[in-house]
Amino acid sequence: MRHPPAQQPDHGTAGVIARPPILFLGTLVLGLVADRLLPLAFVVPTSGPILTLVGGGLVLAGIALVAAGIRNFSRAATPVPTNEPTRALVTSGIHGWTRNPIYLGMFLFYGGIGIAAQSTWVLVLVLPLAFVIRYGVVAREEAYLERRFGDAYLDYRRRVRRWL
Repeated sequence: MRHPPAQQPDHGTAGVIARPPILFLGTLVLGLVADRLLPLAFVVPTSGPILTLVGGGLVLAGIALVAAGIRNFSRAATPVPTNEPTRALVTSGIHGWTRNPIYLGMFLFYGGIGIAAQSTWVLVLVLPLAFVIRYGVVAREEAYLERRFGDAYLDYRRRVRRWL
């Protein structure tokens, strides 16, 4: 008996280039080290306490998005790590608003730290990090989910934006 795509056993994974938390953490550390070794002026016309408040708000928003995304995956009994097979296509909750709430939250968290730390390098490095996440992680996950869930994923992709 043939099962629908969502029911078929799948031992494959998306084959992302690296685990996303490691990419974010590595880029953050690289930016903070670069700030010490090759300091660049942080040119923002406001004071430190305001930057700390804005950065802290972004960090908190990022944590909330990551937590909501992980909670959705847990409720659907599908693993969060990209190196494990996906068991279910999660399309409700925060995933009904953005297809990548965990990565979006990680970007907010990362940017919040960059702003609060007044780190020009951390903020500059968000551009290459975004490129790597978009093409080395998200594109591979999208192709995997299309193979895994077929039309159900294609419908979801049409209805919900990748980021915002």
